[in-house]
Amino acid sequence: MALLRIQSDWYIYFWLLYCKIYSAIIWLFGNHCRGTDKARAVITSGIGGQSLGSLHRVRTRRKKTQQYHRTKHVVALARRPSYKRIVMAPGSSTAHAMMEDKEKLLAPATIRSRRISQFAPLLIALVGLPARGKSQLAHRLARHLNWNGESTKVFDCSEYRRRHMALYGSHDIFRADNQQGSAIRRQSAHEAVQDAVIWLKDGNSVAIFDGTNITREQRRELSDYCLSDMGFRILFIECVCEDQELLERNIIEILHYSADYKDMSEEEAVDDLRKKLEHYMRQYEPIDAGLESIGFVRVENMGETVTAHKVAGQKESGILGYLSGMRGLPQTIYFTRHGESEYNVLGRIGGDAALSARGQLYARALADYFNAMATIDPVSVWTSELRRTKQTAADIHAVKRPVRALNELDAGICEGLTYEEMQERFPQEFAWRDQDKLRYRYPWGESYIDIMTRLRPVLSALEDEHNVVVVGHQAVLRCMLGYFLDAKLDELPYMNVPLHTIVKLTSYGYKYKVEMIKLPVECVDTYRQQPKVRAEQNCSINRSTAEALTTVPSHYDTLPSNLWQSPTEAQL
Repeated sequence: MALLRIQSDWYIYFWLLYCKIYSAIIWLFGNHCRGTDKARAVITSGIGGQSLGSLHRVRTRRKKTQQYHRTKHVVALARRPSYKRIVMAPGSSTAHAMMEDKEKLLAPATIRSRRISQFAPLLIALVGLPARGKSQLAHRLARHLNWNGESTKVFDCSEYRRRHMALYGSHDIFRADNQQGSAIRRQSAHEAVQDAVIWLKDGNSVAIFDGTNITREQRRELSDYCLSDMGFRILFIECVCEDQELLERNIIEILHYSADYKDMSEEEAVDDLRKKLEHYMRQYEPIDAGLESIGFVRVENMGETVTAHKVAGQKESGILGYLSGMRGLPQTIYFTRHGESEYNVLGRIGGDAALSARGQLYARALADYFNAMATIDPVSVWTSELRRTKQTAADIHAVKRPVRALNELDAGICEGLTYEEMQERFPQEFAWRDQDKLRYRYPWGESYIDIMTRLRPVLSALEDEHNVVVVGHQAVLRCMLGYFLDAKLDELPYMNVPLHTIVKLTSYGYKYKVEMIKLPVECVDTYRQQPKVRAEQNCSINRSTAEALTTVPSHYDTLPSNLWQSPTEAQL
């Protein structure tokens, strides 16, 4: 019995010892969790109302644990707002001023640039000597930006100078010591910049100042005015040309097309332009990144080499990409619609119809025209992926490239219908299209705006091509011709691009000369004039069928049957 009593006492002793050890472990673990929660509270609340002494205690307690690396992190996060609050407290004006001075010294350009929003209007200022391709670059860039939805306009300083002079006298106006001439040029530049500012203030996106801006003082004043006074973004583009062949071509174009030399003989014009260039070269100060704190792009030999410095912003990056692929070569481009198709004869839109008999005759005539040129100046041919354009270009002896972006406008649910059938089935859609043909999108189809979007890469590539024949469709060619001829967007859907006609574009400077070459093959007329808002010819959804079809061109189903017969058949 005594042995059993001793054994039971040992069991009780071990049980009590176990409970004591368990309680100690729980107590230690609880203190650890409370310390961690307190540290979390310091992090999340920014140490609220804790003193520096409490911070010290937190750091000391955490040092005793095994997670020392977390201690440093917690203290660093907790100290930063407290230190900032001490510096900003009353009585610490000296420290506050020292911190502000330090920030200004470290990053003046960064703070200044952040004040200008990415969505602020952009002024592009050209820099360089005459005959370096500035005007050509300015207008090509404006055409590109306008096509991409950035309302852009070029402000040519030379045009403003001519307003102050009834007649251009001589190169003396460009001498640095000619005070009257310098005053006129400064006033002209000021007026051009002011008009550019008004353009941007009116809600437009980009203004291009086409001037020389050859001195650092001019560029500094213009940059300060745009950034500080107006809050506009500014980008300088410097044009440099060392290619003698390119330089000579630019000089010839100035002599032929500049208004300054239209009343001079060729010898007088050449001598005057040479002396004008000498005056500018004595004053020219190229952009130096070490001396000027401006963002700029240097374009050498019209895109052969492009260098960028401090270029930031979405618009600026897009401009840089366009300049990188630009070439300033003379070019000739030919545009033609496919030959008359079976759908053209029937008055149907869209589809993938084959050529009619007269369309096949046009294909042979077109091949004869370009094959005769092949021995002198070979051409390349771009077509759409549709059957009628490939058949039209089949006999041309040249490399042919089908391009999907050149496919005709997709008419959606109206593919293959005549205008009469469209009015009968979808009168409301037909009226909406007449109200705004540029932006109207066929159900399950496309609009002219959609065509413009998918043509962007094609147009960029075509700008640097020479002797290309584009065999396309009416809506697509309207957009392409509108791009090269700087047509207004609302005019695109109503440009007349007739069948069996070659449209030849020849570049001169930044403009294009248009020549229409009609081949002697008869065809239908598919051109539909723009409906007018009149009582008998309106665009209302409540108009009658007769009013809706007033401007629809005639086709096989609506013309007298004997019109389609040959003279022999008509006699029979």
